[in-house]
Amino acid sequence: MGRFVRGSVVVVNYFFTDLSGSKRRPAIVAADLEGDDLIICPIVSSRSDRYSVKVTSQDISGGQLRKDSFIRPNILNTVDSSRILYAMGVLSQEKMAELSDRLKKILGI
Repeated sequence: MGRFVRGSVVVVNYFFTDLSGSKRRPAIVAADLEGDDLIICPIVSSRSDRYSVKVTSQDISGGQLRKDSFIRPNILNTVDSSRILYAMGVLSQEKMAELSDRLKKILGI
């Protein structure tokens, strides 16, 4: 499997925040780190909040979502790239910029 880069839309078994289980879902690579680690944000079809970034299939080149969804930048995870099941596209530069701005606000930078 090739190297994933910032903005890649991938599918991974994403753990719930209470660690009670996991669910296969799309995610955005927010940062590709040295080595095999990636920082990812989940994409969910419901549960938007004030941190969410709306995303549609038009925002992804090379793939599509089943329905309009939300990137949840307030739920960050670091995963080894070997845990990625497959890549499904690349987020548009405009949406990636919106996500970056939202992450900066959340992190206070």
